[in-house]
Amino acid sequence: MKLSEVKKVLSELDTIAFKLPNGDLVPTHFHVTEVGKITKNFIDCGGTVRKEEVVNFQLWNANDYDHRLHPEKLLNIITLSENILNIQDLEIEVEYQADTIGKFGLDFDGTSFLLTTKQTDCLAQDQCGVPVEKQKNQLSKIAPAGASCAPGSGCC
Repeated sequence: MKLSEVKKVLSELDTIAFKLPNGDLVPTHFHVTEVGKITKNFIDCGGTVRKEEVVNFQLWNANDYDHRLHPEKLLNIITLSENILNIQDLEIEVEYQADTIGKFGLDFDGTSFLLTTKQTDCLAQDQCGVPVEKQKNQLSKIAPAGASCAPGSGCC
């Protein structure tokens, strides 16, 4: 989800809710402690230099049960971050700590923001020797309709 999409959704909400991949809600007394831009410069295993940039939201559970983060407050934080940090319309990455700090993608289901799982991947599979996974087919699904081999028919 891009920053512009988050801003549009926030402008239409009365309350903010974040849902974890397992369906649990982040406690309602969370705080967004950071809005920033993360730049990652790296070389993949094939030797290609790469650069990735994301907007980062950090969610934190405080023991402050009296103050909920309202959509207009988060919009103000985002606007301030855009202006001061020169943040563009990038994909959002969310940091949230349950047992350890996790990094999540972000989506919206019409009611709640969804923290989506992220996966690692080899960016140079054609160069580093990772075998391509073969597609598995069931022979019964690729044989023409009505084709069969009976014992003793000589077709096998």
